[in-house]
Amino acid sequence: MSAPSADPSTDPGVSDAVQLVRAMAALPDGDPAKARLRERAIEAWLPLANHLAHRYYGRGEPQDDLTQTATIGLIKAVDRFDPDRGVDFAGFAIPTILGEIKRHFRDRTWSIRVPRRLQELRAAITTANNTLSHTLGRSPTVADIATHLGITEESVLEGLEGAMAYSATSLATPIGAEGDRELGDTLGGYDHDLELVDMRMALGPALASLDDRDQKIVALRFYGNLTQAQIAEQLGISQMHVSRLLSRALLTLRHTMNAG
Repeated sequence: MSAPSADPSTDPGVSDAVQLVRAMAALPDGDPAKARLRERAIEAWLPLANHLAHRYYGRGEPQDDLTQTATIGLIKAVDRFDPDRGVDFAGFAIPTILGEIKRHFRDRTWSIRVPRRLQELRAAITTANNTLSHTLGRSPTVADIATHLGITEESVLEGLEGAMAYSATSLATPIGAEGDRELGDTLGGYDHDLELVDMRMALGPALASLDDRDQKIVALRFYGNLTQAQIAEQLGISQMHVSRLLSRALLTLRHTMNAG
């Protein structure tokens, strides 16, 4: 290659994509021509990034996201390339771009975030499953996969369970024999009674702390739905007395439950 001229971006010796990267790498970081060569090199190698991204189309990720990820990988390759290592740029850029795409699938496409260990375990199980299906001529068992990977069956089951977090099922998915219902229809709604469970559990012991007459008054008022006048008539006491006894009983219940 001929030596770069004062302005390498216009040198005929860097007209192709390979020479663009090499000429850029040969310049010091402060050289203003390096930024222009960098832009031209990235643009010249974009078809390679797009080609590699295309391999992963149809795997559940938007094409634009994959193309953008591949472009990021290309930019990293251009910035990190060192011609003195004896590797041509394509040989360096391809694994760099593919690595960026694979990291995208590993880190960005899980519906629920799981530990990196489970993500890697899922990938290992998938590879083992494909290999064993071919060699065994059947679907491998959990024990087969565990032996192949040198791990316990519990670890395989953990990896399979973690793999369920990779993708989520839409609540609009039809269910039932006729498909006339959606998965979201099976979800429970708001139940106010659930909030009262703890209170009802605490109410039993609190009621037991009242004497028999106060318990009867509370039961007649709130479970029998009787008025104070009806309670007074049934117990043979005045309505005013019922009112005082009921107020005292409720205050006792409140203090007992708060204390509990």
